Amino acid sequence: MDFGFFVLNTEVVAAFFAQSVPVVLYQLFVFGGYLVFVWMLLYVGLGFYVEYRENKNTADWKYVVLAIDVPPLNVQTPKAIEQMFAQLGGAFDAPDVAAKFRGGYKQRGFSFEIISMEGYIQFIIRTEQAFQDLVESAVYAQYPDAEVVAVEDYVGDIPDVYPNDTHDVWAADFGLAENDAYPIRNYHEFEHSISKDTVLKDPMGAFLESFSRIGPGEQMWFQIIIEPTGNSWKEKSIKKIKEIIGDSSAKSGGNKYLHALGEAPIKFLESVGDQVFTREASSGDAGKDKKDEPNQLRYLTPGQTKLVEAMEEKMTQIGFKTKMRGIYVARKEVFRPTRGVQALIGSMNQYNSPTANSIVPKFGVSASYFFKEPRIAYRKKLLMQAYKKRKLKVGANPFIMNVVELATVWHFPMSHVKTPNVQRVEARQSEPPTGLPIERVATPGMGGVVEAVPEKKKKEFVTDAYGYSGDMKFG
Repeated sequence: MDFGFFVLNTEVVAAFFAQSVPVVLYQLFVFGGYLVFVWMLLYVGLGFYVEYRENKNTADWKYVVLAIDVPPLNVQTPKAIEQMFAQLGGAFDAPDVAAKFRGGYKQRGFSFEIISMEGYIQFIIRTEQAFQDLVESAVYAQYPDAEVVAVEDYVGDIPDVYPNDTHDVWAADFGLAENDAYPIRNYHEFEHSISKDTVLKDPMGAFLESFSRIGPGEQMWFQIIIEPTGNSWKEKSIKKIKEIIGDSSAKSGGNKYLHALGEAPIKFLESVGDQVFTREASSGDAGKDKKDEPNQLRYLTPGQTKLVEAMEEKMTQIGFKTKMRGIYVARKEVFRPTRGVQALIGSMNQYNSPTANSIVPKFGVSASYFFKEPRIAYRKKLLMQAYKKRKLKVGANPFIMNVVELATVWHFPMSHVKTPNVQRVEARQSEPPTGLPIERVATPGMGGVVEAVPEKKKKEFVTDAYGYSGDMKFG
């Protein structure tokens, strides 16, 4: 049997597999099978080494949690958040081999969060301290009237281990139902026109409604962890598009020897089938008379054509490696996941496109069959700790979303969204008028004067009888 780069003697193969199973396995192991185990050990060992170097490099990183109060009169569409995400894409830093395996390089990321403390809703951005100025400038560039204040992390008072005596938790990682190349429904598709003016039916209204129904002793958290990434995801998207349109280059591309090696098992099975069923050998020349076309684009349905256009549109934007995670946690006496969990999952259905992609729960706390209770407890602990540490690689696999898709899911509600209890700026801030007298006070021992600078406002959560953070106050 001729594979193009070598000829396989089927009689020798038949004689080899005619031996007993232990002999066949032993000979396969001796004549190269052991290399598979060596490769696996090297792969696992290299992964542990890279993780060790990353942990050592990031041990000194300090993180800051920024609470953002929404402008009271927000007429900005999600386009403003899209621009903000694009600005944060400048944090991407492509490492070389030395930085990756010796320097312990780790790409800095961001966590965009929406939390409900007993029904009071707050927008949060958590970032590494080195990028605090970048985040604040990105927010103020699009929302000059917003207020960004550093706060203590709100996750500290919630237990890590489950089950425990006080709390219970529901948690899930969300992901894409289809390939990353397929887009979700973005905010442009929420626009509708009832007059000459185009109106945005803000999807954040339904999303925040699920958060506003949380009662005393309950909390609901949602985070989108993003890491800037390169353009390799676009190459994979192009390959997927070529598969859809039947591009011949997608099949014939790559190294011809690797291509032949990949087809070798198929040809071998075909030849075995020909001998077993005493049929004529399959002819590789079948169908050569048919005229070959570079692709089958003109045969696509209107829906397939629209999908390809949407996939190409997704590639024109900056992409981020993304993880979405939701948490509902409450004291046991008031723990009712049905109050907000189904509403959260239902609100994610807004972004589903039946012909493209959907956001669905991928990895949750449920389990069945063997060792059910220990597995549930393990998953609750795993996802809670992953949320607190903003872990991207724990749970479901991360996926790629571009800035338009991210802005669709996470953005400040527009003024016509009447969701209650969203923390908004109480008063508009502005620069002091020119020539305003400034009080100057003497500095003991300095022989001069300095301007009296008011202490920076710090935002903190009010603690109720349950030990939960609720409304905000300024000190």
